[in-house]
Amino acid sequence: MTESILDALDPADARRVLAAGRTLTLPQGWSPIAERTPADKAYLITEGEVSVRRGGVEIATLGPGAVVGEAAIVNRTLRSATVVALTPLEVVHFTRDTIEELVEQVPSFGAAIRAAAAGRLEGS
Repeated sequence: MTESILDALDPADARRVLAAGRTLTLPQGWSPIAERTPADKAYLITEGEVSVRRGGVEIATLGPGAVVGEAAIVNRTLRSATVVALTPLEVVHFTRDTIEELVEQVPSFGAAIRAAAAGRLEGS
């Protein structure tokens, strides 16, 4: 079970983060994030599972509570991996601007996002 990034937040901050994004349903097989592309969005997975692939090789599977796409936003780099939906997904979509605003306005979210992004860099 993936630890939720929301676990690091108090309930009011978690509600604020969720309210800042847009809920979407994505089909199985869809790739919302592609390796070596600009960081323009991130997703919080609320239902389903994704495969994280680097150079076509799966390096992780993530599920509910995981955020994907945040590392490239926080680190201001191109995407380091491709994300593919293994199942139909329910996600909360955030634009780069929304992530940057939340990091600034909700300190616990900023700390959680930076920790997740740092963990992804260590895994590369």
